[in-house]
Amino acid sequence: MAAKQTQYRGRILLVDDDPGLLRLLSIRLRAEGFEVEAVESAHKALATVNQFGPDLVITDLRMDKMDGIGLLKELQTRSPGLRVVIITAHGTIPDAVTATQQGAFGFLTKPIDKDELMTLVERALQFSGSVDIEEDWSSEIITRNQMMKEIMQQAKMVAATDARVLITGESGTGKELLAQAIHRASDRKGKPFVAINCSAMAENLLESELFGHEKGAFTGATRSHEGLFQAAEGGTLMLDEIGDMPMRLQVKLLRVLQESQVRPVGSTSAKQIDVRVISATHRDLKDLMAQGRFRDDLYYRLNVVNINLPTLDERREDIPLLVAHFLQLISKEAGQERKVYSPEAVEMLVTAEWPGNIRQLYNVVRQNVALSRSPVISGELVRQSLGEHAGKLASFSDARDEFTRNYLSQILQITMGNVSQAARLAKRNRTDFYKLLARHDLNPDSFKSR
Repeated sequence: MAAKQTQYRGRILLVDDDPGLLRLLSIRLRAEGFEVEAVESAHKALATVNQFGPDLVITDLRMDKMDGIGLLKELQTRSPGLRVVIITAHGTIPDAVTATQQGAFGFLTKPIDKDELMTLVERALQFSGSVDIEEDWSSEIITRNQMMKEIMQQAKMVAATDARVLITGESGTGKELLAQAIHRASDRKGKPFVAINCSAMAENLLESELFGHEKGAFTGATRSHEGLFQAAEGGTLMLDEIGDMPMRLQVKLLRVLQESQVRPVGSTSAKQIDVRVISATHRDLKDLMAQGRFRDDLYYRLNVVNINLPTLDERREDIPLLVAHFLQLISKEAGQERKVYSPEAVEMLVTAEWPGNIRQLYNVVRQNVALSRSPVISGELVRQSLGEHAGKLASFSDARDEFTRNYLSQILQITMGNVSQAARLAKRNRTDFYKLLARHDLNPDSFKSR
């Protein structure tokens, strides 16, 4: 029982048809605090993945029936983001190189050196993790971030009610995806989900789109038009960028929410509606209220439950998962082989600035796939795509006169207190890095998840 109280370091799945090597590697990795599951074939490994939930797979290259490369390809499809390390004999190093070109994180050569093993394992775990198999309602939300998991629990709870939800967060953080998830988890899931961006059209057009209009209500109204409130009957209407809604329409929206009735433009009669409203904004609505640009009464009608989404910078551990997910989507869409990022490129993505959040990350991945002539996307191509946002966590030697205690704190947060990974990101040796931490009175243990 005492072992379960130790700091969690990760789960590793070992795959090899040599029982002696399996036993040796298991002993070494368990001694370092890892949870280990050892199986003797690729088919058993595939059967074990979902149950064991590994953070890393280490597999022999040469095995009967399905070899290490075959296992790698299967895992890329079933568990995007899960890192795979290949074990190879000296004579099959060219095959191992081929494996890395197809997406393996790296390879170990027999006989396996203990220090080389631990260095590669720690480096792979820094950017690894498979996407949990979620229920259908939340399948579009790719995360292993604890803050996001708590948000999803909150979303599922509120989905069971008809309470209105206000989703806040920076642009590109996935507000519409969350609104869709809430809809899918609710009793309204069999009815329409309709979304409209309140900042994307002129006031009169927005009014017509939301509430509808009668034939002849204004110039060009040659026929009656059913608004989105009616189109979403029985379902959910998402009002995106609600903070940009003109004041006159705010008054009309408030009346609809109060009375559960909508009156189309040019009509003398109201129509009863049954629609759940989820609104979203990247603006500070309280600040807009103080400026007289957003109605207090409307704010309190909409903000029954508030869910604030974190920025991508606040959930960096999700970047490798999101990247793997995007690569999979893009390859399916194009009908092409799935490309992969080199370890250096992944490290650059994880440590870059993301002012545009998940939307910006997707655009960078899409650009990299389009421009890469190789199956492996290079760090240089990523650097070109990121431009001024590359290298937020630059090497310490290049930034020692600029970065102080905040730099060290951030790097420890990203690595959850793992000094070896932090030192590697800072491009400093472990001893020097410990001296830096002591000089700035930083304790790595305070950054570890509890």
